[in-house]
Order: sequence, then structure tokens, then C-alpha cells
Amino acid sequence: MTDHRLQESDGSRSLAAVADRRLLHLVAPEGQLQVYTAPYRGSFSVVLSQALRAAGLGSRVLVAQFLKGGVDQGPDGRVRLCGRLEWLRPAVPGCLSEPASTLAVDSSAPEAVEAIWHECRDRIMASDLDQMVLDEVGLAIALGYLDEADVLSTLEQRPGSMDVILTGSVMPSILMAMADQVTELRRGF
Repeated sequence: MTDHRLQESDGSRSLAAVADRRLLHLVAPEGQLQVYTAPYRGSFSVVLSQALRAAGLGSRVLVAQFLKGGVDQGPDGRVRLCGRLEWLRPAVPGCLSEPASTLAVDSSAPEAVEAIWHECRDRIMASDLDQMVLDEVGLAIALGYLDEADVLSTLEQRPGSMDVILTGSVMPSILMAMADQVTELRRGF
């Protein structure tokens, strides 16, 4: 049975043609600057889960952990997960918790942390990511490993479509003020 005969037999009728309309204008994706803070270190598994999920769904993601070492990684030893997630840690023998100014003169830790920041800054400027996680960036600033003005300037120039997530137990007020979203995690004892 033809479509015409089917319409006659069931009582339905054809719809009138719709005049051509302009195409729908889609809005460009808008990234956010998010801050996750807590009074203790090592509390941001939700952010890392979010990064893994985003990469698994096809987003280009970079996770940079400025103060977590122990794997002698550095920018050249990045780890790739889910095909689209890059994980960076500084090339230092352990986690950093002391101010940069108190380290031995021959310590390579400040340069190792700075190398991770340079990679992050370059990637922000290249606009080749969908999401970037800067883990413990606030504490890295407070301990003297990163320059607050440089971080601020770079974040002000980030592409409008890139999500940047800052985590840490310490966060400069200027970064808190520029955030689109601030989440404070608390212990629930």
C-alpha cells in the first residue's frame, strides 16, 4: 500500500510544508573557572573522577599535580589515560609540603614545579584542551613554587571554552574572586 492510500484508510492527512527558516544559531561552549577547596590535603577525588569521566567521553583533559611527586615524571614523562587525559607531576622524589625557600640550595624541586606550570601555561595559551585541573595550585603559590601574578594573568587569558579547575587547601583570594564556582569540601565527622 502506498503512503497516500495508507493515509486515506486511517484518516490521517499530510502536513503542510514549512517555509524555509534561518538555521538555529548555536552558542559556543562556555568554560568555567571552578575552585575546590578544603581544610586538608588529598581531598579532591571527585575532581579527578570528573576529569577521567570527561576524557572517557571524548574531552581533551590535562591534570597537573604541582606538589605530588614520587614518580619522577616531569613534563616529558606524562601519563596518558582514556586516550585523551594527560597526567603531569613534577620530577621530584616525594610530595612537597615545605616552602620552596627552605629547601636545600641544590634542590631541583622549584624548577620541577615550574616546569609543570610552564607546560600548563603553554597549553592554556594554545587552547588545545577542553578541561584542565590544576591540583594544589593555591598551595604551590603559598609555598613559593609558583608566582601568583603569573598564574592570575594566565587564567585571565584562558580560552572561553576551556574549563579550568583549581584545587587546594589554600587558595589566593584573587583566584577565589574570579571563580565562576567555588566548592568548599568539609569533613563530615
